[in-house]
Amino acid sequence: MRKLILALVAICFLAVVAISGFVLYQAHHFLNTPPELPGRDVTVTIEQGATFDAVATMLAEKGLVTNAHYFALLGKWKEAAASIQAGEFEMNTSWKPSKILDTLLHGKPILYKLSIPEGLTWWQTAQAIQDAGYANATKIDELVHDPDLLAQYNIPFDSAEGFLFPDTYLLTRKETENPHFIVELLLKTFWKNADKVWPDGTPDADTLKRIVILASVVEKETGAPEERGTIAGVYDTRLKRNMLLQADPTVIYGLGKEFDGNLTRKHLDDPKNPYNTYRHAGLPPGPICSPGLDALMAAAHPEAHDYLFFVAKGNGTHQFSKTLRQHINAVRKYQLKK
Repeated sequence: MRKLILALVAICFLAVVAISGFVLYQAHHFLNTPPELPGRDVTVTIEQGATFDAVATMLAEKGLVTNAHYFALLGKWKEAAASIQAGEFEMNTSWKPSKILDTLLHGKPILYKLSIPEGLTWWQTAQAIQDAGYANATKIDELVHDPDLLAQYNIPFDSAEGFLFPDTYLLTRKETENPHFIVELLLKTFWKNADKVWPDGTPDADTLKRIVILASVVEKETGAPEERGTIAGVYDTRLKRNMLLQADPTVIYGLGKEFDGNLTRKHLDDPKNPYNTYRHAGLPPGPICSPGLDALMAAAHPEAHDYLFFVAKGNGTHQFSKTLRQHINAVRKYQLKK
């Protein structure tokens, strides 16, 4: 009887050793053997709030791990199950499980570029967002004119024109699908840059309105950074002398989305256009685009000089003049080629 018991104990011990050895072999094989060689790229989307077990199952279905149960155990062993990131990730089936797990914990999600150039109107910005394959332009339109959103971001106009800050943004896939997030991101970026323009604090609403409007006109008048302060100085001087601004871009803005690119004398003479600075004194009633940081700086700190006129030279820069006679001569030289 004693020999039988010893034999059974020995068999059980050997069975345990064999099972343990098999489990260790399986674990070693799982941890050190990629699912595929050569591998292939796979895009994985981790939803916010997804459980680790669900993620492990999805990874196995996509061929990124060979065993969902083992991968779930790995996550628990590493105490990582509650720390994975949400987002879209690029992985490869040649990776070992440890690299897959590290990517979920510390990898950078795939980011999508959204470029908003300086000087776009709100409707051009909405179209740029839609053309990038992101939010619908109609929805952007609604948000740009949402009174609650405008109040939340202290915008003193009836639209967010002038505050949709031009920049290159990097978004996750989820963010590209959220128009509210995109519009708020542009507005938040405006105020971050406003801190650079006004490091001692944002000015009162009237001053803010004046500077953003002037900056938008400066932005549309020149693409040469070195000229922005000079042009801001021209308009600042004209305003102080109660002279008409006579800025073509303001007239064009007032014509709206249907402007065909041909600015005529009839347009310049039309008093019904509230943005016609050939007929209406002072600044236009609102911004005519969203200016960049340089234009905002120029409008907040215009150059002090005696220039009252400028004309395009045809090379992206302008000729500045102090008198009407000088300006007429410059127009003949650069515009009429006389």
